[in-house]
Formats: sequence, structure tokens, C-alpha cells
Amino acid sequence: MQFIVKFVFFIYVLSANELKSAQESVAYGCIKYADLCHTRTNDYIFSFDKMLEDRGNTAVYLLYAYTRIKSILRVANVTQEQLQEAARNIVLSLDHEKEFKLAKCITRFSEVLDDVASDLFPHTLCDYIYELCTTMTEFYDACYCVEKDKETGEVLSVNMSRILLIEATRMVLQKSFHILGLDPVEKM
Repeated sequence: MQFIVKFVFFIYVLSANELKSAQESVAYGCIKYADLCHTRTNDYIFSFDKMLEDRGNTAVYLLYAYTRIKSILRVANVTQEQLQEAARNIVLSLDHEKEFKLAKCITRFSEVLDDVASDLFPHTLCDYIYELCTTMTEFYDACYCVEKDKETGEVLSVNMSRILLIEATRMVLQKSFHILGLDPVEKM
């Protein structure tokens, strides 16, 4: 539990309620996810160290990716109404290879759910959301969503096409977490 507190505390300054919520989300999520991400027909070794890693196919990594998306949306300062309006009126620009890769990954969600429902192997969904998070990280590293002034930190522009991609990613993650019994948090 001490590791989780350190992990949560040093990323953001959180209120007591936010800290408690993040601790519980990560602690319970790590155990649940470790059980679900393995093929249920194979044995695995129970390891807290592996569960608490912030890299790789772990709940910590996935929950952190979700909170990163929420942070980008907060910085962009876009409301749900603005996102819905943009979704109706903006044609997604998938000019960059990482935009296209992320969009392709997002569109596989229903196919993955069909597979999970037919074979009852939740690890398939776990593998998919790990792939989605790594693809989103590649996208985020290569494509700006929000451009800020380097001196003042003021938001100069928001690329709504890219914001829509990360919002779609967030929605897929949120649905996947619900299916897997994980509770994402707004801040970590």
C-alpha cells in the first residue's frame, strides 16, 4: 500500500478524498486486473510486485493512461457539449500515422467484445485495452492535442479532431473498465 501512496502522491497534489479514491481504485484494480488479464485455463504466479508495476499490462498503467486522457481534456477545457458538437460537425483528420493507428484500434472494440462474449475469456479484453493504451501513448507522444505557450503555459490552440480521438479512447476504456470491474479516477 505504501507504493501506491507514493505513486499517487507525486503525480498530482490531491485532496484527501481524491487520494483515498485513487488508492482504492489502484489497490483493488491491481488485484482484479491481475486475475483477469491471464488466460483462465492457465496457471499464473501471484505477485504483488508484478501487479503494482506502472509499466506493462497492469491496472496501474491502464488507470494512469485513463487519468492522462482526463488531464488532457481538462487542459483543453472542453465541455461534453462541445465534444458532442464537434463529433457531429468535424470530420476526423487522420493524416498522421499515429492518428490512423489509434482510430483503427478504437474501431476494433466491438469485435473484441464479441470475442469475449463468445469465448468467455476476459483476458482478450485486457490485451485489447493494453494495446489501446500503448497506441494512445504513441499517439500522444507524436501528436499534440493542446498547444501551449512555452513561457506562460497559456493554451494557444486545441486540435478538436485529436481531442475527439482521445475522448473516444476514454469512452472505450471507461466501458472496458466497467466490464472488468475497475474504477477509474479523474486524477492520480
